[in-house]
Amino acid sequence: MAITTGSSRLGTSAYSDSKPLELRANWSPADAQIVIRAIYRQVLGNDYLMATERLIGLESLLCNGQITVRDFVRGLAKSELYKTKFLYPVFQTRTIELNFKHLLGRAPYEESEVIEHLDRYQNSGYDADIDSYIDSNEYDENFGDSIVPYYRSFEYQIGQKSQGFTRMFRLYRGYANSDTSQVAGNKSRLATELGSNVASAVIPPSGSNDGFAYQGVAGSAMPARVFGRTSQGDSNRLYRIEVSGISLPRYPRVRRSNKEFIVLYEQLNSTLQYINKIGGKVASITIA
Repeated sequence: MAITTGSSRLGTSAYSDSKPLELRANWSPADAQIVIRAIYRQVLGNDYLMATERLIGLESLLCNGQITVRDFVRGLAKSELYKTKFLYPVFQTRTIELNFKHLLGRAPYEESEVIEHLDRYQNSGYDADIDSYIDSNEYDENFGDSIVPYYRSFEYQIGQKSQGFTRMFRLYRGYANSDTSQVAGNKSRLATELGSNVASAVIPPSGSNDGFAYQGVAGSAMPARVFGRTSQGDSNRLYRIEVSGISLPRYPRVRRSNKEFIVLYEQLNSTLQYINKIGGKVASITIA
């Protein structure tokens, strides 16, 4: 049973309603292909995989019974394919977040876990760090040699911390989403929460049943804070209005459209009227 009745809105039912996939004894070639596809989906974060990118040699070893599911996961996580997607182009803390998600099926619980893997990566190298996930007691108890890793944080798990549920939704952005194409880009999702030891907010994926879930776009030219004022004599206080869902016919029909206004207190009312007139939805109003 899902941990929240809103699981369908959060896009978790595809996982919570299905059983773990295991390559059992006396498996057939068709069973092996199903498992291989599931491993690619899990370990590559649902990223699109071209036929030329498939690890044919690793697949053959599994299909011939020469390696286990655990060995396939290990080989894929150490491959250049994985490194190209989740190591070379991203910050190291983001890589560790994704390693937890892809290999252990959860988010990091504490900053100490991230620091431990940072130290191991610096001192022993990338392969040793990957081995530390897959050879851990946690991996062995949950997946063993035959079960494909899966997202465990969507339901109550013995020994799981409550932060694991909320933090997982900072990493998981919907069943059809890819870990290489999220609006927040390559930056860490959990560094702030882990550093201050606070729980993460659960933000539904965009396009959920209850409408738009605002998230700032990575690399936006708009600063987090704005200093100064527009002219002498104006109020010192400025406000940032974040707007989503502009829907006038002349606007292009895109999946998400964000816009920000920086206005004086005296201009708040007229700006909100203007936003309503152009069909926008106010996502937040904060002091700039």
